[in-house]
Amino acid sequence: MKFTRPFESGSVNGYIVDIGPRFLMVAVVEECSRFNGFQCFRLSDVRNLEVPDKYAAFAEAALRRRRVQMPRKPAVIIATIQELLISASSAFPLVTIYREGVDPEACWIGQVVSVRGGCLSFREIAPGARWEDKPTEYRISEITRIDFGGDYEHSLYLVGGAPPTLQKNQRG
Repeated sequence: MKFTRPFESGSVNGYIVDIGPRFLMVAVVEECSRFNGFQCFRLSDVRNLEVPDKYAAFAEAALRRRRVQMPRKPAVIIATIQELLISASSAFPLVTIYREGVDPEACWIGQVVSVRGGCLSFREIAPGARWEDKPTEYRISEITRIDFGGDYEHSLYLVGGAPPTLQKNQRG
């Protein structure tokens, strides 16, 4: 399938893996030749949905010839955004969040510390694979997209490793 969103100029291409009441999970296909993790989008942001994409036969043939198999659906629950954040962080070492209504050019990568009271406590890893000293709080209502299992997240974790333990006075 293929669709567009109001926050970006291009389109999203991939396979629908799961649909919840507010979010859609996609196994992302890049350049018709490989899978690159999973992305979860708000259903309300999906525009111009094409199922199947008019070039789906080409993409599927390229994937077959490269012997690339469809990834299994991860153990991620998308019934609510809270469950999505917690289960994605349990299933993958890093999660990427987007707050495109607040800052369309930025994303934040890290681990979920907690989700409560409409807020996400999030321990971030910087682009140089260095963990931040303390978690940052984000409003859940501002999150428009959640990614996990992609090459970049994997590379950051390979280099940065698990985050250092938070001191008691630093926990949120």
